Amino acid sequence: MRRRQIGNVTEHPLLGRGLGRLFLLFFLLSSGSAAAQDEPEYRMEIGGGVGLTAYEGDFNGSLLKGMKPRGALLAKYKMNPRMAWAAQLSMGQLKGSSKDVKTWYPEWNDNPVEFTTSVTDLSVRYEYNFWPFGTGKEYLGAKPLTPFFTLGAGLLFTGKPKLTSAVPPVAEPESAVAFQVPIGLGVKYKLRDRLNLTAEWVMHFSGTDKLDGVADPYGIKSSGLFKNTDCYSVLQVSLTYDFWAKCKTCHNDRE
Repeated sequence: MRRRQIGNVTEHPLLGRGLGRLFLLFFLLSSGSAAAQDEPEYRMEIGGGVGLTAYEGDFNGSLLKGMKPRGALLAKYKMNPRMAWAAQLSMGQLKGSSKDVKTWYPEWNDNPVEFTTSVTDLSVRYEYNFWPFGTGKEYLGAKPLTPFFTLGAGLLFTGKPKLTSAVPPVAEPESAVAFQVPIGLGVKYKLRDRLNLTAEWVMHFSGTDKLDGVADPYGIKSSGLFKNTDCYSVLQVSLTYDFWAKCKTCHNDRE
């Protein structure tokens, strides 16, 4: 095994090979990290969704009974791969019946009532991804599939409910405007670099007991933030498109 003399220093051939391999490994790792982030991160998503809405209130005790179609338009601002703000405008219908409800109501026990009404809701929600969401090309460690949690607030608007009953209600059904709090879970999946598919289940807790057109069917007046109020659940599938790329040469995410 020969040693190479460089000035007053003798170089061992194994040392030279080891340094060469070390530099090669460092180069490959650096290239891999750069290749994993060669795509831009996007700040916004925009798209739409379709789904089913189920009324949950005095005249329905099942999460899936009487589901009606629903459509939505939505936009999201992504703060980072784990967190986003979402704004959504949705329109659908609600349907319910007291026929198979086990609860006894003084006025409707022997005279089952059915209702249908339209519902429009506007909400702003916070979304938290359990794992960083992305293709992995724009953010090292991002996953193309992640579950998420969402919580928000908004308003709802219902049309005048259409009631069907042998005995008409004492008071004429009215339209309603109320606040609502959506809470739910879902899953996000990257179909393409800029195309996202989302499936979610969200419960909308409302501040009104008039979604079904009948307030206080127990005959007892009640008060409280969510005491004896109606709500509805939503199963929805959404498709969104990424846009507004972040500047790669900027010093922070706000630029």
